[in-house]
Amino acid sequence: MIELNLPPYPYKVKQEKDKILIFDELRRRYVTLTPEEWVRQHFVAYLVNQKEFPRGLIGNEISLTLNKCNRRCDTIVYDRNGNPLCIAEYKAPHVEITQKTFDQIVRYNLVLQVSYLFVSNGMKHYCCHINYTTNSYTFLPDIPFYKDLSPRLCLVFPTIFTNKYII
Repeated sequence: MIELNLPPYPYKVKQEKDKILIFDELRRRYVTLTPEEWVRQHFVAYLVNQKEFPRGLIGNEISLTLNKCNRRCDTIVYDRNGNPLCIAEYKAPHVEITQKTFDQIVRYNLVLQVSYLFVSNGMKHYCCHINYTTNSYTFLPDIPFYKDLSPRLCLVFPTIFTNKYII
């Protein structure tokens, strides 16, 4: 796999038949290693190891329903009360991050209403803070440490025990 603009970490890979798999620490299982998955695993390791995000408050591939369609959010970070705080959207390193990428994560945010949006292709990373009081957003120069994130004061309730969000 390609070297990313993220710190290296001690990942585990294995081969099964014709597939290469990487261990996802959050899902606690091996998943198919694709270029996007390579970015996801490195970005999550960066959040946990460098930005001190609690591993137990991060979920990968979380289902949500948007306009009666099932979607999957690449990564959701929760606050200590279990409310969504950040959404991350990943692209493969060779995929350019465009307005279409931001449109995708903003659609997910219609359901989750988080305070932070992260977008990364492993080479370039973007962090956007949303201020719902002023209905504005600001691109931040870096991903904040978890302890520095400001929570959104709104009510978003996950469907009990399913990790699904519905709008």
